[in-house]
Amino acid sequence: MIRDEVVALVEKALATAQAAGALPEFAAPAITAEHPARPEHGDFSSNVALRIQGLARMKAIEVAEALRAHVPAHPAIEKVTVAPPGFVNFYLAPSWAAAQADAIARAGEAYPDLDLGGGRSAQIEYVSANPTGPIHVGNGRGAAIGSTLANVMTAAGYKVQQEYYINDAGTQVGIFGRTLYARYEQLHGREASVPENGYPGQYMVDVAQTIKDRFGDQYLRHPGEEADPAFGRLGIDIMVEGIRADLALMGVEYDEWYSERSLMAHGGPYDTVMAILKNQGQVVERDGATWFTSSDLGESKDNVLIRSDGAPTYYATDIAYHYDKFVTRKFDRVVDIWGADHQGHVSRVKAGVQAVGADPAALDVLLYQLVTLRRGEHIVPLSKRAGEIVTLKDVVEEVGCDATRFFFLLTGANQTMDFDLDLAKKQSDENPVYYVQYAHARIASVIAKAAAEGHTSEGADTSLLTHEAEQTLLRKLLLLPEVIEKVVLELAPHHLTHYAQELAGAFHPFYTQCRVIQADQPALTKARLRLLEATQTVLARTLGLMGISAPEQM
Repeated sequence: MIRDEVVALVEKALATAQAAGALPEFAAPAITAEHPARPEHGDFSSNVALRIQGLARMKAIEVAEALRAHVPAHPAIEKVTVAPPGFVNFYLAPSWAAAQADAIARAGEAYPDLDLGGGRSAQIEYVSANPTGPIHVGNGRGAAIGSTLANVMTAAGYKVQQEYYINDAGTQVGIFGRTLYARYEQLHGREASVPENGYPGQYMVDVAQTIKDRFGDQYLRHPGEEADPAFGRLGIDIMVEGIRADLALMGVEYDEWYSERSLMAHGGPYDTVMAILKNQGQVVERDGATWFTSSDLGESKDNVLIRSDGAPTYYATDIAYHYDKFVTRKFDRVVDIWGADHQGHVSRVKAGVQAVGADPAALDVLLYQLVTLRRGEHIVPLSKRAGEIVTLKDVVEEVGCDATRFFFLLTGANQTMDFDLDLAKKQSDENPVYYVQYAHARIASVIAKAAAEGHTSEGADTSLLTHEAEQTLLRKLLLLPEVIEKVVLELAPHHLTHYAQELAGAFHPFYTQCRVIQADQPALTKARLRLLEATQTVLARTLGLMGISAPEQM
């Protein structure tokens, strides 16, 4: 990453200036380099002089001048300047920037794999919606965030496992089973009432019909008898089949579908965790329930593990689940992606992780906010009628997988988002995913036309790429490694959509201002074709990280 090389130059300049007596000896803070807001201030800027002026007992501008004078030569840097009140600005050499077109094009899909993870294992668990209902629009946002983050972390050197946690045990599953059996009885002509707290949606009738179609009356019991517990589990399995199919429409595939029931098996993670907590004296009986003394670990209150009716809480199973992640399966890093309504659960899960001997700092919880569906100015109700919701499948089938993923990623997870269905279907520059994909398709078209006319980039002299639009585009191509790093460090995939739009925004002016195929200028044609190949590489890579296609025709 050229940014890191700039940081290294500043570090060397500081050490050299101190050795030469231009600056006094002191231990400096970590040095950083940023992109100035205005291009006339260079490609990178360091504010280190402002941060160490007190240590140096000199004015920041004087510190900056001392640093500038001792920056070693580097082929990527054309010049170094100082700007008030004490910034050290670096300007990339146009010839070096142009040469990167060749380097990027030759790297192809390997550009720009990083090694932030160093081969460490990371698990990303996301969506994990209760299988008592279909996947809805809000779940889709978590799906886009989670699967994109998995792609980026893999590119950054992590060994990533993607997991869906199936909540197939507990009270709600029991209610689901009773509701489903009532529908099943009704389909067989019996009088049966759905439980008051049951699930009223049409999908329950559909699942019951699926069971009837597959097994006939095999699961019917005598009137008044409860259903076989296997019946409810069968219904959950059918719901999970639907969830898999709906997520696959959006290009989401998991490495592991983890059953909550497996946690509760005799001698399994739940039993192990309860024994650990009891042996450590962190469990007390109070008011007929079993409590975890989480207040001893900094929580504001203790938390119930087992209710007075003997049923474990979600919190208890979550501790067991994370014990399995960290201790049994030994993931180095775990990322849970939850809806914002789980915010209050974060600190207590971390307390549970600490109690069972794992490192709570290795657990990151990314919370995402709600989605508002729109058609232009009009809000689309998320509930169509009693018990019916706008599903993820509804949205994907209307606007397509690519637009669905791109729009879900447009906004930072911590912000509520508007999803404009009409805009997502527009074939114009107003639609951000169309704008980006069209840039890729336009490049593919030019490269194909050049090949048909006998032009290639072989032997390109990239030093000819001196036009302002060419240089602007080149500098955008160099940013992808930084974007990948930022996504991983901040757990913020939305940076990819912003970068993709900026890159397309740099390409379109180049396309307008710099004619690529020029029969009378074969050398310039080759150079510009090489720049197109590099741009195509980076656009396709960026779209691919988001799970979005890079079309060659539109």
